[in-house]
Amino acid sequence: MSLNKSLSMPKELITGQSAWYGRDLLDSTDWIKFFSQSEKLELDAAMRSVKEKKIKIEDIKKTDFVLPNLSKKFDLIQKELLEGRGFTLLRGLDVDQYHIEENAIIYAGIGSHFGHTLPQNAKGHVIGHIKDVGLDHKDPNVRIYQTNVRQTYHTDSCDLVFLLCLKTAKSGGLSSIVSSVTIFNEMCKERPDLAEALFMPIETDRRGEIPSGQLGYYRMPIFNWFRGRLSTLYTRRYIESARRFPAVPALTEIQTQALNMFDQLANDSAINLHMEFKPGDIQILHNHQILHDRTDFEDWPDEERKRHLLRLWIVSPNGRPLPPIFSERYGSVKIGSRKRGGIRVVGQKLTAPLYP
Repeated sequence: MSLNKSLSMPKELITGQSAWYGRDLLDSTDWIKFFSQSEKLELDAAMRSVKEKKIKIEDIKKTDFVLPNLSKKFDLIQKELLEGRGFTLLRGLDVDQYHIEENAIIYAGIGSHFGHTLPQNAKGHVIGHIKDVGLDHKDPNVRIYQTNVRQTYHTDSCDLVFLLCLKTAKSGGLSSIVSSVTIFNEMCKERPDLAEALFMPIETDRRGEIPSGQLGYYRMPIFNWFRGRLSTLYTRRYIESARRFPAVPALTEIQTQALNMFDQLANDSAINLHMEFKPGDIQILHNHQILHDRTDFEDWPDEERKRHLLRLWIVSPNGRPLPPIFSERYGSVKIGSRKRGGIRVVGQKLTAPLYP
């Protein structure tokens, strides 16, 4: 099928491992990587070395968290993430045998083997706590991960997204992922005009976390075709809330149709893939080609049992080239730069809080 309507679009449908369908992976487990007992002992030894040296969690580097054997495994996993399907699940970390600081050290240490951690909010948190803290999801300055409502499919501001499950909800809270490459292909098959509309810039709310000299929103396309790769940046909820700014126009009819079709495809059970987290699971996603979602959930009444995940945003030294327009959101597009992605505001200091 030829897609010659726009120079900014691929000329053909995108093939390869990145164009996966959830229905084809339902019986597959090759994307789940289990920690062996010897690998867990290696993680434990590295964690205790960091504690002994009193290295701050936000300062942990790959050279601080020495993994003689696991590092080779992580290199292969990162290659799969960046060049293959774009997701994996590490299973078997014994989070219940550690307290929160030790879990955070192990988690940040694993992340250091994939790149540098990035600040996830205006406070400079390099470890994010995905937990319902009772905030109003209707507040335009509240981040949805601080509530128990469904997130809807979205991307973050980084190369790799890490989620570590510490505790699960009483019910709900399932993770769901989908390939933005597959969504693009399906849109092109049915409505190439709507696919093309998503290569045009659109405003997205910064939700009050505004870099110096910038507006309260940024303006860039959802689909971006650059050097033979499709990179996607999408948060429907924040696109809609950006309309609160007087200078931002209402969505056009074709934009609304395109966004609706994007969401319809993302929510198609034949396309997406659901996974249930267990304590100790670490999900890793290539943010530029995978969108993630979380269903709403009912939590436990006891604070000690409440659903709790830790998040890392990582910039990879082997990340893909990004188009210059990504600097509108990412600040820098330089591969491996600590300034590529994350949330940046004046006076920010990096920290790794152990509690929300």
